[in-house]
Amino acid sequence: MKQWKVLVSRRIPQEGLDLLAEACELTMHQEDRPMTRSELLAAAAGKDGVLCLLTDKINAELFDAAPTVRAYANFAVGYDNMDVAEASRRRIPLSNTPDVLTDATADMAWALLFATARRVVESDAVMRSGSWAGWGPLQFIGGDITGATLGIVGAGRIGAAMTARSNGFRMRVLYTDARRNEQLEQSTGAVFVSFDELLRQSDYISVHVPLLPETRHLFNEAAFARMKPTACLINTARGPVIDEAALVRALRDKTIAGAGLDVYEHEPAMSEGLAALPNVVLTPHTASATHASRNGMARKAATNLLAMLRGERAPDCLNPEIYPG
Repeated sequence: MKQWKVLVSRRIPQEGLDLLAEACELTMHQEDRPMTRSELLAAAAGKDGVLCLLTDKINAELFDAAPTVRAYANFAVGYDNMDVAEASRRRIPLSNTPDVLTDATADMAWALLFATARRVVESDAVMRSGSWAGWGPLQFIGGDITGATLGIVGAGRIGAAMTARSNGFRMRVLYTDARRNEQLEQSTGAVFVSFDELLRQSDYISVHVPLLPETRHLFNEAAFARMKPTACLINTARGPVIDEAALVRALRDKTIAGAGLDVYEHEPAMSEGLAALPNVVLTPHTASATHASRNGMARKAATNLLAMLRGERAPDCLNPEIYPG
């Protein structure tokens, strides 16, 4: 006899499903797309737990529609899709999946940095078109990486992993955060600076902050104006950290040299004109898309949900204040 009824809002790697299936009666959205709001509200009703994705809004409307659900496990490290304060008020535990995607995301940020700096996508398109007429001394000149200045915005797990990878390229690293990371400074030589100073000095800027009211549109028209015209911006964090319409203008007008984006302000849509620009590299939110990372996320989400259903504090609890002591 299965102990709990659980909704999985979209298919995840099998390792996580197998863990849940041992104790849970699973209902899973079968189509390879996010559930619509009405589908999610209807499917969650009568369930004990929900394993959700970052595309699912976990808020008061859902709590009211599914009053029997007593735990939500997010299949993501970010949790801006969750109303943590409202869940805590109702004493509903929430969890996320940190750590397991740190290296994969840092690797992807580096892939975007290299592809943007060395104009890999532009070059690839020319080769595929059959229009390349042979080598020329002025073709596809990009930015140097070795010895350049790397700016890290957000020195948490992923930002620190990004910084560590820069040492092999003899880069000077600047970072900004809400608080200093002295361990990062000691281990990598990174220098703590203001956001304004980072904008002015960096050749490459990689974004690793969560989406908060104070980070929404952190990169706006004024920020782009303070960057070097040769600088490139890389974002594997959250799309709304960048004012995407302003970024389109900055790239089109050559206010900055380029950008590499894995996340977007209005996913899955992109701002008008972004896709037509030759100086931006675009990937579809795939920074964590490795076998190890996605399997790890599935295991974590399932383990967290099972713990919460047992009445235990999840290993990756987002609102521990709901528990006594």
